Amino acid sequence: MRRGNFQEDTVDYAAVGATHAHDLMSYPPERSIPAEASWRIGSGQARFESSADALLSWGALRGAGLQITDVRPAAGPMYSGVGFDAEGAPVAPSRLEADQRFDADGTPYVAAGTTIRVRGRVKGMNADGELRVISATEEARRVGFALGTVGGSVVSGEESFTIEWDESDEVRFVVRAFDRPTAFLYRLVPPLVKRRRRELFQGYLRAISPLFATGS
Repeated sequence: MRRGNFQEDTVDYAAVGATHAHDLMSYPPERSIPAEASWRIGSGQARFESSADALLSWGALRGAGLQITDVRPAAGPMYSGVGFDAEGAPVAPSRLEADQRFDADGTPYVAAGTTIRVRGRVKGMNADGELRVISATEEARRVGFALGTVGGSVVSGEESFTIEWDESDEVRFVVRAFDRPTAFLYRLVPPLVKRRRRELFQGYLRAISPLFATGS
C-alpha cells in the first residue's frame, strides 16, 4: 500500500485536499465551481490493474489530448504522510517512499510532490498550466491521485482521479474537481468554467474506459 501527501505554499489555492471531502458538491471552496462524475469501466482484477496503471502513467491527461512536459518529481525520498480514505477522513502516516517507476518513454509515474506542465486545448478552451500532485494513493482496490494548480491556468483549484474496484467486482473511474476562474474571460462568463470541466471529464473517460471507446 502506498499513500503520499505533499503540500507546499506553491499551489495557488487554499483548500488543499478538498476534492476528498464527501460534501464537496454541497460546500465547495469559496468562489469555486465543483464537479464530479463516476463511471463504470468494467469489472475484475485485470480491468482494475490495467486502468490503474494507465491512470498512474498520466494516461487520463494524455488521452484527453493534453501534452505533459517538464515532469519534476519531488527531490529526495518522499514521506508517505497523512492520506485520505474513501470518505475523506485522514488516515495514519505510513513510511518513506523512495522507489520511482517510469513509463516506456522514461516519464516518471505519478508520485506525491511531482510537478508537471500541461499544455493543450479542449474544444478551443485553454488547458495550459503548471500542476502539482498533492496526494497519491495505491491500495489493493483503490488507486488515485489529486492535482492542484500551481500557476499559468485559466482557473485555480484541484482535481482528483480514482480507480475503485468494489466488493461486487465492479471497477469505477471517479473524477472530482473544483475550479475558481482566474482569467478575465472565465470570471466574466462562469458557464465557460463548467463547459471546460465537462469537456475535460469526457476526455479523461475516453482515455481510461474501454467501454466508452467501444460505445458499450
